[in-house]
Amino acid sequence: MLSKIPGARAVHHIAYTVPDLDQAVEFFTEVIGAELAYRLGPVEDPEGTWMTEKLAVHPRASANIAMLRLGPVTNLELFEYTSPDQDRTRPRNSDWGGHHFAIYVDDVDKATAYLREQPGVTILGEPETIEDGPIAGDRWVYFTTPWGLSMELINMPAGMPFEQTTNTRLFLPEGEWN
Repeated sequence: MLSKIPGARAVHHIAYTVPDLDQAVEFFTEVIGAELAYRLGPVEDPEGTWMTEKLAVHPRASANIAMLRLGPVTNLELFEYTSPDQDRTRPRNSDWGGHHFAIYVDDVDKATAYLREQPGVTILGEPETIEDGPIAGDRWVYFTTPWGLSMELINMPAGMPFEQTTNTRLFLPEGEWN
């Protein structure tokens, strides 16, 4: 199905606000393997209401931004905000606004072993394989970054059971992350 948004081609990026932009950029480049495209900031409007009108944040909020490339198809934008009304609690996955993103890997167990060696990374439980249902065969594990962002390692091979009931196919990467 085509997008209902006129002219839409793809998702351009996902974005997360992080407590320390330098730490997050270092983690994503050194541990995950992202490439830094650019940094900018501060983005702010010390006198006006641009930040509220354009970004729905406090008018005195200020942001520093980094854009990274993750593999062949994903761009990741990181924000480090300061704001007088900033809420520093992290939503759980079950909270409205809760979130995570998943990295497709060839071997969840091998990737988990690598992440266990990385300072500040917490693996949540052990890798698990879904045994039945529409995604039987999916192997996955959640982990958190040193500042608490939820992420997932996943291997969801072609030929999943749900494919028998729909023509919709999920993106599966081909080749290495270069």
